[in-house]
Amino acid sequence: MGSPALSPSRASDFMQCPLLYRFRAVDRIPETPKPAAVRGTVVHAVLERIFDLPAGDRTLEAALALVEPQLARVREGNPELSRILGDDAATAADWLQGVGELLERWFVLEDPTRLEPAERELYVETTLDDGLVLRGYVDRLDVAPDGRLRVVDYKTGRAPSQLFEAKALFQMKFYGLVLWRLHGRVPTLLQLVYLGNGEVLRCSPEADDLLATERKVRALWAAIVRAAETGDWRPSPSRLCDWCDHRERCPAHGGTPPPLPEDALARVVGAAASVPDTPGLDEE
Repeated sequence: MGSPALSPSRASDFMQCPLLYRFRAVDRIPETPKPAAVRGTVVHAVLERIFDLPAGDRTLEAALALVEPQLARVREGNPELSRILGDDAATAADWLQGVGELLERWFVLEDPTRLEPAERELYVETTLDDGLVLRGYVDRLDVAPDGRLRVVDYKTGRAPSQLFEAKALFQMKFYGLVLWRLHGRVPTLLQLVYLGNGEVLRCSPEADDLLATERKVRALWAAIVRAAETGDWRPSPSRLCDWCDHRERCPAHGGTPPPLPEDALARVVGAAASVPDTPGLDEE
């Protein structure tokens, strides 16, 4: 059946709503990519590839020149995007302007001519002593000459309020935990760059912080397994329901989920073990 595995995105799904996790990991119901997710994917691709250029050539103009080629690449891998984004020239121009504004904001926040990332879109994976595999993709990893690690993640949405900062930092602490287990060093800085409003959320973790994250991850996996064994995938209604693709089949909104597959547990473990979170359509 494979080794159990968990990524930050699937862990966040379960924390947000166990039923959402079920629809994605167990039922595997396809979702319609949203324009904001496409924008996020293109921006991430540009910010990855800008560092292929010599330092002096990493200008806003160079970044903007990368947008259309990266959009074409994303369209090629997702043919349905032509329908979602449409072919109207005015709509396309507005969409491209939105991408340009996000990139312009990044150049205000960071100076790529002074950065030499050690890794970009880095796949990381480690196995805890109970066999649970943790893995995911880090947008950028900076390594100082003395070995200090800075983990950077780009978000194309707006920074959360203080009430939701801990939830936002969970993903970064997850990556910090994986890198600590891999390299034996606690990352010096975890940094979330919010291009939607130009804010940067930073955290300097201690070993105790990452140990607490490990305990939380283990508890999440235990809860996921329990839900798969009992069939209790209860919904957790929130304001995010308004943007959920599965609202029509959610009992919290008068819908009916499809019959639960008999091999739910095998699907949970199998999906986690065989389909890593490859870079794709990013959420904001």
